[in-house]
Amino acid sequence: MAPAPRLLVCTRTTDYRHDSIPDAVAALRAMRPFAVDHTEDPARLEQPLEPYAAVVFLSTSGDVLTWAGRERLAGYVESGGGFVGVHAAACTEYGWPYYGDLLGARFARHPAYQPGRAVVEDATHPATRPLPAVWDFTDEWYDFRANPRESVRVLLRADEESYEGGGMGADHPLAWCRTQGTGRVFYTALGHAASAYRDPRFLAHLRGGLNWAVRRSE
Repeated sequence: MAPAPRLLVCTRTTDYRHDSIPDAVAALRAMRPFAVDHTEDPARLEQPLEPYAAVVFLSTSGDVLTWAGRERLAGYVESGGGFVGVHAAACTEYGWPYYGDLLGARFARHPAYQPGRAVVEDATHPATRPLPAVWDFTDEWYDFRANPRESVRVLLRADEESYEGGGMGADHPLAWCRTQGTGRVFYTALGHAASAYRDPRFLAHLRGGLNWAVRRSE
């Protein structure tokens, strides 16, 4: 039997810190078939990353890497490593241009936490196959500084008519994937609250994104 894909899950924050982080880490630890190493130590990202199938930035915020860590992460992804960003990963490393390109977009603002609807754009992807075509969910419905559509494969978009305060209009990407070098990148803007990490559909969405990033078939 092949060994479980190992994930390096980073939750370091130097700006806003989500209360849901412990629940999110616990959910990933329980998610099969993955094995999880969790860190908030920037020095850990300076060490070789090749033992990991993917690096996960889980509601990180602010500058979380050293320069050596930035170089290590970029080299890892460019040479085929997986990278997964969840929720506030888009609020991370604003001073490192490469990171914005890697992730696909940067956080701008969000309205109040509230119910809304997410619309599946690409039902063939592992992150969206488990979802209904229109998915009722409660989250912060992030707006981004620029629409990433030209450089990413959009999987899920927000229906701004279903909640108050959206700022991107009818074309509002919410989850996507892309390649960087020979690596794979998956990002979902969802995952603000602890309850998300007990929601079967959200967990299936996240698991599908992880499977894609590490090149694992169901």
